[in-house]
Amino acid sequence: MATQASAKSQTVKSTTANGVTEPSHPVTDQLKDSLHASVDKLADSAGIAEENIRKTASSSAESMSERKRLAEQKWQASKVRNYAIENPLATAGIAFAAGMLVTSLLRKK
Repeated sequence: MATQASAKSQTVKSTTANGVTEPSHPVTDQLKDSLHASVDKLADSAGIAEENIRKTASSSAESMSERKRLAEQKWQASKVRNYAIENPLATAGIAFAAGMLVTSLLRKK
């Protein structure tokens, strides 16, 4: 009986200003408020992290496109490219010989 009386006293309903009765759970309400604050802080932190990731990704993409452009310019002016265009048969022979050399060096004996 004593536990029923204490349970009833903890679930006493209170009347709010608009006339609606709500159960009174002070510990649960305090925990709820604390958890809501924690979730709000976490959401703010996640938002800031997302912004930083997006900025970093954007700057990385710009940097990579600039490096690609420079590599293409170097390749266009390359003597190797010009030789390969002017002498395709010799280029194929050199590639074949290099492949045979690498294969013979890496082959297990």
